[in-house]
Amino acid sequence: MSGWSLTSGCFDMLHVGHMRFLDQAARYGDLFVAVASDATIRSLKGRRPDVPQDERLESIRSLRSVARTAISPGSGLLDFAPLLAEFRPQRLIVNYDGDYPEKRLLCERLGIEYVVIQQRTGPHTTLLREACRIPFRIDLAGGWLDQPFVSRLNPGAVIVASLEPLEEYNVRSGLATSTRRTAQQLWGTRLPCEDPITLARLLFGSENPPGKEEVAGSQDALGICLPGVQRLHYDGEYWPATIEPCVELETLDWLSARLRLVEFPARPASTSILEGSNVTLRGAIALSQSADQCWQAIQDRDELRLGKSITACYRAQIEMFPKMKVRELESVLEEDCVIGAKLCGAGGGGYALTVCPADCQLGLPVRIRASCL
Repeated sequence: MSGWSLTSGCFDMLHVGHMRFLDQAARYGDLFVAVASDATIRSLKGRRPDVPQDERLESIRSLRSVARTAISPGSGLLDFAPLLAEFRPQRLIVNYDGDYPEKRLLCERLGIEYVVIQQRTGPHTTLLREACRIPFRIDLAGGWLDQPFVSRLNPGAVIVASLEPLEEYNVRSGLATSTRRTAQQLWGTRLPCEDPITLARLLFGSENPPGKEEVAGSQDALGICLPGVQRLHYDGEYWPATIEPCVELETLDWLSARLRLVEFPARPASTSILEGSNVTLRGAIALSQSADQCWQAIQDRDELRLGKSITACYRAQIEMFPKMKVRELESVLEEDCVIGAKLCGAGGGGYALTVCPADCQLGLPVRIRASCL
């Protein structure tokens, strides 16, 4: 099909179900998305939106499936009607729970095709609001430098990002799920909207009480509590000496569009990643260099250098920790659309993090959070 299609929605707390629906709608033609205003959400749902309208509009605009966006100028169930009458697209597209007689009648009156996508594309936002909104953490490069026995050989950075919970990702998957579970015990289903570094210190201390033998790295707590992408510089201590943030929305959207998670089986809980390890100065330097290259690639929005940097991180990690090597990841690196890949986390398995072109459909999408959830 061709020509313009229009769809509308609140798109509050953008999730994978929204993305899948918009991908399907875009198959009918160029897609115009009308986003409900804050006032419309308050009138329809009796609450303020979780995300302000300008941020919701920016998030939708960043999706590759969307050609044009606007805030719906009307109100109520048919808030998009003025746009429909003015723009006159070939069709109006709605999802399974947005099919209302009023919309059908409006399209009949205007001579516009009415299309209902019946397939259930993902979780309902209401369910997500009731579910846990605490972020996950993903490490992009430099992992293990948050452990003093590595960074004392050579100081360096760990690059981490805070992920919106688009899905209930697998446990023991390299996304700091154990730290996230501790956060749930502390705060329930949402992070408090307080100073994120203070929250991270509290979370790190709660997960690592005095006397604990294997101390979880602080990158997990910081990656969960701090929005955006963070450059955590470690110099022989458990807590970073400096923290440099990247929270520019355009950069976060660029990065989110190029990261995908590829699932594979988790390691047995009895697996010891430290078994047979060979931690060297050369390896610590290589980790540090991969993190510096990753950070610069993000600033420059250079997907080729980004892919090379995370692969270099993985190579440095498996040289020092051979138990981290997984044959499934080597297969992922051979995929045509994969520019680079690494194992998520410290080696438990579960997901490979890949860098791909923005139009790649491999694995699961991610979205880096830009604000308090």
